Amino acid sequence: MPSNNISLALVGLPLLLNPVAVSAETASAKQLATTEIEVMVVTSSRQAQARVNLAESVAVLDEDTIKNVSPGHPAELLNRVSGVHVNDLGGEGHMTAIRQPITTGGVYLFLEDGLPTRPTGFFNHNGLYEIDIPNAGRVEVTKGPGSTLYGSDAIGGIFNILTPEPAPQFGGRLQAELGSDGWQRGLLSVSGPVADKHSAFWQLNSTKSDGAREQADYQRFSTNLRLDSELGEHTRLKTLLSFGKVDQSGTSGLSFADYTLNPERNYYHGDMGERDVQALRLSAELRHQLSDNSELMLMPFFRDNRSDLMPSWMLSYDPVLQQTRFKSYGLLAQYSQQLSDRFNWTTGLDIDYTPANFTEQQITVNRDGDIYTDYALTGRTNYNYDAEQTVLSPYAQLQWFATEQLIISLGARYDYFSVDYTDLLPQDVPEQIGRSSWFRPDSQKISYRQLSPKAGIVWKFADNQQLYANRRHAFRVPSVGQVFRPGSSSDTTELEPVTAVNHELGWRGQFANPLFKRLQLDASIYDLAIKDDVVTYIDGNTRKVTNAGETNHRGIELMLQLVLNEQWQWQASGSYSRQKYEDFQYLYSCFPPACVPPVSETRNFAGFDVGKAPKQLWQSSLSYQPAQLAGLWLELEWQKVGRYFTDETNTNTYPGHDLWHLRARYQLTDNISLAARLMNISDKTYSTYTSNQVGSSAIDYRPGMPRSVFVSATVNF
Repeated sequence: MPSNNISLALVGLPLLLNPVAVSAETASAKQLATTEIEVMVVTSSRQAQARVNLAESVAVLDEDTIKNVSPGHPAELLNRVSGVHVNDLGGEGHMTAIRQPITTGGVYLFLEDGLPTRPTGFFNHNGLYEIDIPNAGRVEVTKGPGSTLYGSDAIGGIFNILTPEPAPQFGGRLQAELGSDGWQRGLLSVSGPVADKHSAFWQLNSTKSDGAREQADYQRFSTNLRLDSELGEHTRLKTLLSFGKVDQSGTSGLSFADYTLNPERNYYHGDMGERDVQALRLSAELRHQLSDNSELMLMPFFRDNRSDLMPSWMLSYDPVLQQTRFKSYGLLAQYSQQLSDRFNWTTGLDIDYTPANFTEQQITVNRDGDIYTDYALTGRTNYNYDAEQTVLSPYAQLQWFATEQLIISLGARYDYFSVDYTDLLPQDVPEQIGRSSWFRPDSQKISYRQLSPKAGIVWKFADNQQLYANRRHAFRVPSVGQVFRPGSSSDTTELEPVTAVNHELGWRGQFANPLFKRLQLDASIYDLAIKDDVVTYIDGNTRKVTNAGETNHRGIELMLQLVLNEQWQWQASGSYSRQKYEDFQYLYSCFPPACVPPVSETRNFAGFDVGKAPKQLWQSSLSYQPAQLAGLWLELEWQKVGRYFTDETNTNTYPGHDLWHLRARYQLTDNISLAARLMNISDKTYSTYTSNQVGSSAIDYRPGMPRSVFVSATVNF
């Protein structure tokens, strides 16, 4: 779809729905609807702000939505947001696509109560499994590059999972759930005052599943403890302790024959492809009101993370065990001041010091046909290094209420990264054995510097409608593993940050008339250009990497929420995108029998569509609360993932899929409710991720969940 046509459609839509057309008799109802749905957002400024004042696309999923969806996987909740696709790789494993292809790349930022769950340079595409989403109080999703307050990785978007506030009176909630494939989950929360001017919220999540595929068991244990304290008339303290442990078996992709005939099959048995992750975070957010119009926020924090992983994607060519350990010590400091009735000023400094260690041991694997059955250590250590990372990031942003209708925002962030790397292996450990390579950079210190400006404007051209536009810069630094665990690539220490520039135009509207109770519409168009992406090429007989890739990502995102009456509600969201390689060279390898003689060369895919980038994403849900049976809630949901190419060559495609889900909840008594959800009603065979290596004809399919039933009982006390 041409971008100029999208722009005309978006600008014209508010004119068709201009409130001038609403009769005077419904003016009060319209105002009531606008007031009822005013949404507050904290991600953009670390302070509560009305979404109508923000020049960016932000979606909010509230606590009621989280409880009704009762997600067994983060995808079941987050895919309700327009333009957001999170896939299910088994257990709580996932990849994400927001204005990007479905990728493992570090282009997303995961936050818990505003604190990044991992330091820069240690991105994990499965990062959402380190946060307890089913027990969350709300979720905010910022699409596109993050605000001035967030640095590296916030290119595609930001997920901020917010914990619930403690209740003013003692109470709690216990949910027990059973389901298909041995699913068992218990959710517990207790909240209330613990002393004068202190209140707490404690949560527990214990989940266990055998998995929908062979030997794909999964276990989770996580807990949060939040303590809110009033230290004085002008001082508040929020202390949050989070711990999570995930232990899940590996799940393989499948050949086309197995995917269609036996999708429950898994090529990884026993401990093959297993991962064991533990994450602990402790933070103390202190807010002190310096005056009627100024506030100081200080948040010291600590992280302790360990990950034991057998990378499943490496089993066929370089099987290893990897151990990553890091601890973070840091501070988020922010000063906010309302300079006048028209100016809000925010400035701050983020400090993060993370010492880390990475160890990789070589293994041999045993196979029985296609099945990986067991492994043994060879005694060789490929990598063992320390990496101490220091990040200093000052920032500032100004919000100017130029008139009652016009808001202008400006901001900038400067990030300084320093990584002190020490190779701990003896010099006599060989880097090459046969045709295999494990290059190791010399011990050294590297640094990156990046300036990220942003500008935005909001025009409230009517009481219940806003147009907004922005230009935002973003970046991501090369990950510690990408630089210091290069494998067969060379020159990785020369890599520079990947940069991105996003232009966006959006419109929000809230309406009411005699035909419906409330209608909310959101639409945005965007143009995201990414430069200096990391590409791989052949130089003689050497595999090298450099910053030379350019891609362009354009699209439109739409969201509709319609409350017809007390019984019927309809919600729909969708996106259409076109993602292209502008300049993207990549290794192309093809072997017999597909290529005789074998081919190994560098090709440029400029002009091709970006691989694994669905052109369309759609979701819609219709909910019903019958007046004849008080306490019953029903929801029918439809999800669509559109067609996409499976690699850079645009040779093969995945046709996409449509799924239907049904949910029900019944309030049995004031304190007891029963719920059920039927996922994939039609028992459709579909793939959550379909790909192939460039030059290979072997397409890899990741089968999704078959028809599954889950039932639960919840007791509030």
